[in-house]
Amino acid sequence: MKAVNRNQAKAAAWVLMLGAAGMALTGCGGGDTKAAPAAPPPPEVGVVTATPGRADLTTELPGRLEAFRVAQVRARAAGILQKRLFTEGSDVKAGQALFEIDAAPYRATLASAQAQLARAEANLVQAQALADRYAPLAKTQAVSQQEALNAQAAAKQAAADVQAGKAAVQTAQINLGYASVTSPIAGRIGRALVTEGALVGQGEATPLAVVQQIDKLYVNFTQSAGEVMRLRAALAGGQLQRAAGKEAAEVQVVLEDGSIYAQKGRLLFSDLSVDPATGQITLRAELPNPQGQLLPGLYVRVRLAQAEVADGIWLPQQAVARTPQGDTVLVVAEDGSVSARPVKLGPPRTGQALVLSGLKPGEKVIVDGLQKTRAGGKARPVAWTPPGAASAAPAAPAAPAASAASKA
Repeated sequence: MKAVNRNQAKAAAWVLMLGAAGMALTGCGGGDTKAAPAAPPPPEVGVVTATPGRADLTTELPGRLEAFRVAQVRARAAGILQKRLFTEGSDVKAGQALFEIDAAPYRATLASAQAQLARAEANLVQAQALADRYAPLAKTQAVSQQEALNAQAAAKQAAADVQAGKAAVQTAQINLGYASVTSPIAGRIGRALVTEGALVGQGEATPLAVVQQIDKLYVNFTQSAGEVMRLRAALAGGQLQRAAGKEAAEVQVVLEDGSIYAQKGRLLFSDLSVDPATGQITLRAELPNPQGQLLPGLYVRVRLAQAEVADGIWLPQQAVARTPQGDTVLVVAEDGSVSARPVKLGPPRTGQALVLSGLKPGEKVIVDGLQKTRAGGKARPVAWTPPGAASAAPAAPAAPAASAASKA
């Protein structure tokens, strides 16, 4: 019996040891049965919905204003400048007297030419009378043929002297007229380049003032030859349409302060050649300036509507990424997956990009939060609000301090 009890005690000890070992093994394997941590939610990104519509391809180019007509007033008669007859900076009319040069020498020259003409006319009367008298006498041989011929030659020479005298009188009158300097065009005159008492026109036509017609102005601007070629290729390929109506030849001028000039200009021509130094094509437009608000030489920017697209999509500029492979945008699908789309862009507008192809209507394009996601990832789209619109929205009223304290 004692031997049986010892065997039972040993069996019980083995059972206890095996149970302890099992518990230890269970404790060691407990780490494998713990739940895995939850995946983070997809990042929130601001998106805009691609909405196609008609878009004008308006190109903004730098330009300079130029006077419609410019006339340099010069002294064509030599002499002492006696009077200035205009107010600097005023408007003058065509033919208005501006300066007076000492005309006494020219009046004397005119009088001398008139006297020479009178003498020539008197000689013509005498020579013609003698020729008329000798003509019938030569037929009856009362005088010799040589004498009659000499009388006729003298009469013709006297007639030539009369013509020369008339030309001399006309020249003297023209020079006398040059002593009164007039404006060749109507416009606004600048400052006088000489003062009274100055000797002008001595050996050269001395500049006296400049008159500029500014009731309308020219706008000279340039466009890259590459842009022109791409535009023509898009028009030829049917991707773009020519701007319809008068807008095809209209331009809009943006001033240096960013304001838009009220009057619209009219495109006149584009140059037929490319400047080899800059690769630019020169264009010119005519701009009304009835109030004289704009001045020649002013720097402006010219908006030119060259074509239109029927189903263009405008996106904020920050939505487009420029890569070596081309322009791309990120699109969020219904299931939140993000994919990259190559797009073709048209001429940009301030802060906006025009997508000509590569997007479908209704697709959600990421504008804000591009650094939070990438193609192949996930994102949670929310409607994007421009920064200006967000700041203009009224802020929610804050809770009263007393109420917050009572809740605490």
